[in-house]
Amino acid sequence: MTFQISAISIYNQDGRIRTVPLRPGRMNIITGDSRLGKSALLNIVDYCLASDDYVIKGAVLRNFVHVFAITLVKGQQQLFVARPAPADNAATTTTMCVVSQAHGAQPPVLDALTFTTPLDIAKGLLSDFAGIDHTLRIPAVRSAKPIPPSVRHAMFLCLQKQNEVANEDLLFHGQNEDFHRTALRAMLPYFLGAVDPERALREHQLRMLRRQLTEMENALAAARVTGPASGQSRALLTEAIEAGLLPMPPTGRELTAQEVVAGLRRAVFTRTVEPDAQWLEDPLTALTEARRQLRQAHARTRARISNLKQAARENDEFLGQATEHQARLATLGLLPELRDTESPHTRQCPVCGAATPDAGRTAEVITEDLIRLTAELTSIGSSTPDINAMIAEEQNHLADLRSALAGNQDEIDVLTAGRRAAAAQEDPLRQAAMVQGRISLYLETFARHEQVPQVVDQREDIVAQITALEEQLGSAVQDDRLSSFISLVSAKIKGKAVMLELDHREDPIRLDPRALTIVADTPRRPMRLSDIGGGENAMGYHVATMLSLHEWFSEQSRPVPRFLFLDQPSQVYYPEDAQDGTPVTDRAALLNLYKTIQQTIDALQSDFQVIVMEHADLDDEPFRSAVQARWRRSNGEALVPYEWITEDLTDEPVE
Repeated sequence: MTFQISAISIYNQDGRIRTVPLRPGRMNIITGDSRLGKSALLNIVDYCLASDDYVIKGAVLRNFVHVFAITLVKGQQQLFVARPAPADNAATTTTMCVVSQAHGAQPPVLDALTFTTPLDIAKGLLSDFAGIDHTLRIPAVRSAKPIPPSVRHAMFLCLQKQNEVANEDLLFHGQNEDFHRTALRAMLPYFLGAVDPERALREHQLRMLRRQLTEMENALAAARVTGPASGQSRALLTEAIEAGLLPMPPTGRELTAQEVVAGLRRAVFTRTVEPDAQWLEDPLTALTEARRQLRQAHARTRARISNLKQAARENDEFLGQATEHQARLATLGLLPELRDTESPHTRQCPVCGAATPDAGRTAEVITEDLIRLTAELTSIGSSTPDINAMIAEEQNHLADLRSALAGNQDEIDVLTAGRRAAAAQEDPLRQAAMVQGRISLYLETFARHEQVPQVVDQREDIVAQITALEEQLGSAVQDDRLSSFISLVSAKIKGKAVMLELDHREDPIRLDPRALTIVADTPRRPMRLSDIGGGENAMGYHVATMLSLHEWFSEQSRPVPRFLFLDQPSQVYYPEDAQDGTPVTDRAALLNLYKTIQQTIDALQSDFQVIVMEHADLDDEPFRSAVQARWRRSNGEALVPYEWITEDLTDEPVE
């Protein structure tokens, strides 16, 4: 069960309250002249349902209304939600008042309102009241993080502004904004019921495993970077030798990791400096030459791997063709088995096996071809595993070369930075002290790494779990459910298109959840809503779609608030130069629209509420009985009472 709206209220600075009552489970029409506040009702509801923006328009509302509020009802539960207008030059407000009330209670007085609920908390409370499970996470295209559903997403399906209700390019509220389109495509399957909560849980587990895999790879990478015998440690050892803190290392072999760290520890505690150590070759030049050789070896290894892979592909292609040729020659097993004791010149019939000395060389040639092909298949088939083993060996060697290149680059970078810093110090003792400081910092980091428990590589296990979950989360099941539900909703839309006598009502009509539009499948081509044309068709398909979706939400007990705002659907029936009070051009069509709305409400047995803001004022049922207020200049009625307006804002609209 979810909520409907029983009242919309506004407060002025003095604490006076203006309340517009609404009937849950019914059609509610507010009719009247323009610029008296009808469209503001939709914006007030949007604002009080935790909008991120201050969506209230019009100088009268912005200047003379201090607090906006709505009363929500769900069965015998009642929730009062109020939100103040932004103070001073603030763009919006970030706190609200959300309180439970006894069923039927009136809005509290202004002094009793406390705006202490943060906007995000209020959004969560309203989502809970709507029955939305905002702990779920719904993946969305072009979104770095999955989106939790909320009451804000439900508003896409509950509001139709004046510039939306007959818009042939937009079907849903807020669809013109990129972020809203992305969220709507992600949330529509959830609100329709095509998203399995168990699936959402598995998706959450999958996200956690992927994060765990990333963290483990980072930890392993960090362990490699700060571990012994890194390029940094070798470069620091070279700096220590150049600064005279250590003697020249023995030549002819590369120092082990333990020897490098031990040498650095000795360098830190050396008190005498002997800067006259001479290298047979400049260390930086040697490192650069070593890098050149490593890059050449890297390129050669990559070329060998490419050649081996090409040979493996050619082997596979030849094996496939040769096997097919052998099968053709064997002619379904009619040729006798080839034995080593048989003479290749034996002349036998390939079919019956009888001796045929006068048959020429036909059977002999076929037999020879089979012997040759069998030998080649055996030879090439046995060589393929060897090639694969060579590829694996070369790939391991390539990984070692990449690691060596990374270490070499680290060594070059550290040594270059050290020499640059040492060049600024002319005193050899200061140079040595600077090198000792760099070595101490490295050894301190290395010591912390040694004390930390070694990272256990569990990547293989995590990858296996990720693979298993990805197989379970195959999109086919959810896609099938969504397609089925969309098909059922589309059937409802077609039925209402027939009732409203819209164009293409004889063709299959479907809701497109990706393009977010209506499509008529005609014999010539699919016709989108923007292709169908005509304001009456656009408005009609908007209303038919929203009514059909809410029918589905009610029948399936989906967590979408049970109300729909329609702002001036009669606009398509007014002449272009119409003034207030001008009759509609097609009264029968407009009345048919309201009959269709009323039939939907009656079918759902008070589980659905429609609020319509209108210029038209029909004296026919069901319109007449649904009118809740008539705001006209002739009777002095409007959303904001005239006595609240203390300044002359005659030219400023309320809406």
